[in-house]
Amino acid sequence: MPDTPPCQALPAAAPPPAPDDDALMRAFAAGDRGAFDRLYDRHHAALYRFVHRLLGRQAGTQADEVFQDTWLRAIEARQRWQPQGASFRTWLFTLAHHRAVDCLRRSGRETALDEDDSGPPFEPAATAWADWPAPTAEEAAHWRAAGRRLLDCLEGLPLGQKTVFLLHHDDGLSVDELARTLALGFETAKTRLRYAMSKLRTCMGAYLPGPAPP
Repeated sequence: MPDTPPCQALPAAAPPPAPDDDALMRAFAAGDRGAFDRLYDRHHAALYRFVHRLLGRQAGTQADEVFQDTWLRAIEARQRWQPQGASFRTWLFTLAHHRAVDCLRRSGRETALDEDDSGPPFEPAATAWADWPAPTAEEAAHWRAAGRRLLDCLEGLPLGQKTVFLLHHDDGLSVDELARTLALGFETAKTRLRYAMSKLRTCMGAYLPGPAPP
């Protein structure tokens, strides 16, 4: 009797890809509460950080109020929400920006809305902020201090400049996307980002990486 080849196990089926944010928002609008839980799990930490950086350390309970109200507005908008040119997270951050403006005006902190675009134009240097070297063990204390300094510097920016900087560097929006998302002219968005970068670079001072060695 000829030998029978051993049975080979079939390869395990690959798990289905996770639904994207647009699919989750549509599912939530159709009544799937679990879809909202997944959206919240994906984005709550980034949104919380964005709101706190936007309003600054003097915001107190305002930051929590804006964070919670942003999610409430997202819930209320679920039936009429449609995918836009920007991502769901950008849409969420934009809701937070508008809510922060309302909160500042109501609390009398209108001075934070001053755009203050005076000063010489600034072109970002070739080395992008995202390209800063990762801290080594020996540099950890230095870069922790740099992070604290950056938060201090962010607090000194007008709200409009702070918003475009955070959306550009935290959410990866281009200048054109910033203009569309915030309903700004292209040159206005570009100018705000230029001055935000200029002020932050000046404020960061010695914490910026020096030129590469020859």
